[in-house]
Amino acid sequence: WAGKDEPDEIADWSRMKYKRFIDAAGGWPVYQRLLATLGDVARKHGVSVSNVASAWALGHDAVRATIIGARLGESQHRDDNLKALQLTFDVEDRAALDAATDALTEIPGDCGDEYRKPPFLTASGDLSHHLDALPPVFDVVEVAGNAGRMRADSGSVWEAKAGFSRAVRDGRHIAVSGTTATTPGGDPVCPEDAEGQAVYILDKILAAIESLGGGAGDVIRTRIYLRHASDWEAVSAVHARVFGDVRPANTLIGGVDLIGPYDVEIEADALLGEE
Repeated sequence: WAGKDEPDEIADWSRMKYKRFIDAAGGWPVYQRLLATLGDVARKHGVSVSNVASAWALGHDAVRATIIGARLGESQHRDDNLKALQLTFDVEDRAALDAATDALTEIPGDCGDEYRKPPFLTASGDLSHHLDALPPVFDVVEVAGNAGRMRADSGSVWEAKAGFSRAVRDGRHIAVSGTTATTPGGDPVCPEDAEGQAVYILDKILAAIESLGGGAGDVIRTRIYLRHASDWEAVSAVHARVFGDVRPANTLIGGVDLIGPYDVEIEADALLGEE
């Protein structure tokens, strides 16, 4: 697409998806200027544009790997891709790349939201068109003796041992138990990392709510308990990434003697809209 006019029609789903990302990031003219800059740097170092893009991404502290797609049977670029690991940018390169990328519009949402939340930046027929057909993440069963009350279990060993559910739905109300970053086998996730634990916990909480027919937009109340009050800002930032558009009522408490090797525990309540 370098140096090409903006296409009116695109033949395959993958390129349709890429085009949606281009549009969301600022449009075709901005994209062409970015490609021109990448091309200049690539020619200077005798590498491919893909090498420059991969090396630029890997230069960020939060990035440890890139995923490069392949069209098996059509093309083979494995040897070329390795050149990205040896590519080093000088001051001039970085200034040019920074200027080109600064002109881009930030893609909305967090990593992975392009597949999970509107606007879906995927082509017709992609994952977003099949989300309703996916089975619940957690097992859902009717509570014995309470017709219409449903519970969701995450498979944690502690749910059976302590006699509680990950979440319970009664009518339009969903209550999610206090949740820690624990695998189904009972092992802690992200030890001594409150921020990482919060990410795992909120994914687990949303999975429970979604299994019972709700979503992030239905959450009306969250409570966060911290072992160390000093972790409040990092954990709050995770909460904001998930609920920044929902803005549920929230309580945040520090200095809590949590059970087990955990730095954070979170619970939530959701209220579904009228059917």
